[in-house]
Amino acid sequence: MTGANLATMVVTLSGQDRPGVTRDLFSTCSHFHVLVRDIDQIVMKGRLILACSVEGAQADIRALQPAISELAQRLNMDAVIDVRPGLSAEDPVDAGTGFRITMMAPDLDPQAVADIASHIAGGGGNIDRIRAIARYPVTAIGFEGSGVHPDQLRRPLASISAERNVDIAVQETGLESRGQYLVVMDVDSTVIQDEVIDLLAAEAGQQAAVAAVTERAMAGEIDFSESLHQRVALLAGLPDSVLTVVRERIQLTPGARTLCRTLNRLGYRIALVSGGFTQVIAPIAQELGVADLRANTLEIESGVLTGRVVGEIIDRPGKRKVLEDLAVRFGIPRRRTIAIGDGANDIDMLEAAGLGVAFNAKPVARAAADASVSVPFLDSVLYMMGITRDEVELADARDGIPARPNL
Repeated sequence: MTGANLATMVVTLSGQDRPGVTRDLFSTCSHFHVLVRDIDQIVMKGRLILACSVEGAQADIRALQPAISELAQRLNMDAVIDVRPGLSAEDPVDAGTGFRITMMAPDLDPQAVADIASHIAGGGGNIDRIRAIARYPVTAIGFEGSGVHPDQLRRPLASISAERNVDIAVQETGLESRGQYLVVMDVDSTVIQDEVIDLLAAEAGQQAAVAAVTERAMAGEIDFSESLHQRVALLAGLPDSVLTVVRERIQLTPGARTLCRTLNRLGYRIALVSGGFTQVIAPIAQELGVADLRANTLEIESGVLTGRVVGEIIDRPGKRKVLEDLAVRFGIPRRRTIAIGDGANDIDMLEAAGLGVAFNAKPVARAAADASVSVPFLDSVLYMMGITRDEVELADARDGIPARPNL
């Protein structure tokens, strides 16, 4: 049979969702000599949109058309039927130009959606799929498409993020984006809501002095390593029992447990990297099931803090080195690494990661990151990765974990 005798039919059914619609559509098609080439289906608020493309001889396609119309009438659904001579000639998708965009906000502005769609179209891209990722505690929407490289979208979408008060992440899709990930997280003001050095300073009665050193470091007058030594020196003489006291006062960031529990289910490697102190953070790392912890170590002699740290200092370059070293150790390509942090000390690792996420971060960290999260729920990072709220809750339910949002 020649190409001139062939035709393509694209059918779209829409209406109230019910069991059996997909079965009935393709059972109808099966009575004719046609081949299925494409299928797409979505259900929103109980309304179904089901589309398919079939190809066959023009005579079979013509005969199928009234059969589809009769089916739609019987199902009380609307049908749009487009018949074209010849076979569908779709260009193959360039695997290197696939993108996923996640937008997220407590209250999502429709204009933000319009702006994103406009930039995609303006760059020559096409949106292939839009889906809801989460409805609470934030609204998160994912766009998947092709035809434009993610690098061309990041800068213009960053301006939309700032203008519309919405968090936006742009990632590349394709085979290379699949597989195991390494997720490296800062601790103070990221995994936990506290700054450990401040809690220790309160026990020593040195809050003001420690705050003054911190302020000098933030102003760029001294680097992190020097500020760390100066602040730890102010803790000299404290009994090591204060470490237990401080550990008990620490509050995990909402969503930290959910994030780590979900990532562990996926087989991802999680590491905590901190300018804080191993003696305080280690129990948290154990509770969260992380694969590695890198932090500074307080020197203790005869049950008393000496005011010194021992071993390698974890500072801004040190955090990046940890990410790079762990990626090599676990055999994970850099493009499949994720770094999460909030401050200037995290900039190097945010820039080095395949996806750098600024979590409720200072402006300098947001400027260095690929994406930012401005809601106080750490598990919102899952949505940036395309993992839906429903998937998280279903997995929890299967493991017998009660539904307790953002724990």
